[in-house]
Amino acid sequence: MRLHPMHPAAWVLDQLGTDGWQVHNLLSFTRASTLVLVSRDEAAPVVLKAGFGSNHVLAELDEDIRPAAYGFYWYAEMTLAERALAREDFRHEIAVARTATGAGHVVPLLVEGTTDRFDWYTMPYCPGGSFRSWLMASRDPKTTAAGLGILADVAAGLTHLHDRGIVHRDVYQENVLIHNGLGMITDLGAARLTTAARGPAGRGPEVHWPPEYASSYNTATPAADVFSLAVLVYRFACGDLPRHGAHQLGSAPTALRPVVAAALAPDPRDRPSMADLHDALRQAAAPASASHPRRGL
Repeated sequence: MRLHPMHPAAWVLDQLGTDGWQVHNLLSFTRASTLVLVSRDEAAPVVLKAGFGSNHVLAELDEDIRPAAYGFYWYAEMTLAERALAREDFRHEIAVARTATGAGHVVPLLVEGTTDRFDWYTMPYCPGGSFRSWLMASRDPKTTAAGLGILADVAAGLTHLHDRGIVHRDVYQENVLIHNGLGMITDLGAARLTTAARGPAGRGPEVHWPPEYASSYNTATPAADVFSLAVLVYRFACGDLPRHGAHQLGSAPTALRPVVAAALAPDPRDRPSMADLHDALRQAAAPASASHPRRGL
């Protein structure tokens, strides 16, 4: 693939090539990481996530070379101190992903490694994309049931994470991938282990984040994931965002309404468990799932 030689990810791809990876496509370049579709030998392509990114807009690119770079901008490199912190964060992500190994409906870590300047790990490629397309698509009863089944898969995956002492903390449509019609939760970059606080006390706001992130993000509990998944369920089932407790759930399946309403409670102590939300989603999705048992990767 063609990248401008001054693109911040170009040398990452060069390093991967030197290390024996065949680079098929640059999937994403963000503040903290680079995601690349790669393969080795005759193996099927996988997604490699490298802990290297840049976060400061430096200048707008000329129109004729925009396709060669990330969006419309050059990005300045982080300082050495920023790089050290980012690398520590990424190593934490790898450790959490390792803890989640084998959890159903969670995109698994396959292989991990390191270079002088960044660490990396691989995961299966999910060509079905993210749940964003399901939010945008027109729906009939069959596809609505199928979408709710995908969200039930995600609730199952989050339940597995919670059972292993992991709080995801960033559940929204981009972090739900589709693999053979199944929902898979991905991206543990924001996750925390319940054995230790992580991150700043206050974060936000984001539309999918619970209100407690304003003061206790660093100690968020599994109830935070319940809230965020409920926001996604509401968006899918009702075609809108929940607003300040005024929830219009009339277009949602009857079985979902009381559970989703409770899951959106401002106080995390008033929310149901992720298992309860999973059961309600699975019941609402029953027409689509009855003849198709669902299995994760």
